Amino acid sequence: MDFIDEIRALSNRIATAKHMVQTEETTKNAMVMPFIHLLGYNVFDPLEVTPELIADVGTKKGEKVDYAILKDGKPIILFECKKCGGDLHINHASQLFRYFHVTEARFGVLTNGTNYRFFTDLEQPNKMDEKPFFEFNILDFREQDVEELKKFAKAAFDLESILDTANHLKYTRSIKGTLNTWMSEPPEDFVRLVSAEFLGGKQFRATVKDQFTQITKHAFQQLLADKINERLKGAMTPEPALLPSAATGADTQGADPEHVEHEVSEIEMDAYQIIRAIVRPLAKPNMVAIRPAASYCAILFADNNRKPICRLRFNNPSRLVLGVFNENKEEERIAIASVDDIFDCAEKLKVCVSAYLKQNTDDSAVPIDESEAEA
Repeated sequence: MDFIDEIRALSNRIATAKHMVQTEETTKNAMVMPFIHLLGYNVFDPLEVTPELIADVGTKKGEKVDYAILKDGKPIILFECKKCGGDLHINHASQLFRYFHVTEARFGVLTNGTNYRFFTDLEQPNKMDEKPFFEFNILDFREQDVEELKKFAKAAFDLESILDTANHLKYTRSIKGTLNTWMSEPPEDFVRLVSAEFLGGKQFRATVKDQFTQITKHAFQQLLADKINERLKGAMTPEPALLPSAATGADTQGADPEHVEHEVSEIEMDAYQIIRAIVRPLAKPNMVAIRPAASYCAILFADNNRKPICRLRFNNPSRLVLGVFNENKEEERIAIASVDDIFDCAEKLKVCVSAYLKQNTDDSAVPIDESEAEA
């Protein structure tokens, strides 16, 4: 079972049973321990997961953090648990703050069994930040959230890699929050900025401020609605069928231009270069080829039509989809916000290339959509 499927299974169990979980101890046993186990850590091995870790902090003796995940005998992740549905305000994380300061752990997690808030020390070394850099809700998550959570799994845990992305996650989260606030209550400085070109040197009086504040709010709402409509339109637009081309020996003369091979776009070329960089530890760049079709660009191993690595389904700019093949040549379609998100699929791409490297001969056919034929 894939990691995301395990997450979904746990999510379903918690959604069904959460109304029966009334205490902190039950929350730990029914929710938090299964979550830690899902990350690949043995909750029954105290050398790997230590419950109620004791560490004296100044004059406070014998205080305990609920769980500590250990690596080579040293804490790497600390968990402080509240009862299911409990408040996760930072004021309720005092023990986590103190333990973070006196241990070598770089990550602290505050949880109530459904919501997990991940903290580190981005602002001051060895002092836990007051704001989480990542938050995961087991009852409401996206595939992108699962990919971030997977970095904390035992098999993938890499301290430097997580810290490299922590800054980006934290500030992206903060900026999204700010923009969300601005949509309903745009600040005066922002309204002044966006309205400057329309005022023609006029003073920014109270009446002008009120007028453009309302206009700015409406513009925000309209922009959001337009973006949603674009995505819905893209989701409902069927991909064009792929007609036979010269690559298959068929005659394409007189074919509809929309149904023949397209030129590789700039964004497809950027994605291609990212994929080559990801698999470079396994295969030389010249072993990874790009071949355009009508509804996607195929990324192939050894330029072999029977060895697809992935498909760039970028025909709709508002709906980028990366189709990644596994070792059985089954395509998993993953929605991405930008080509940078391809790095989140690095392990899947490497698994595919590794499979091709191991096989001596491949006579099996690539599964093709009914409406598509490979160029």
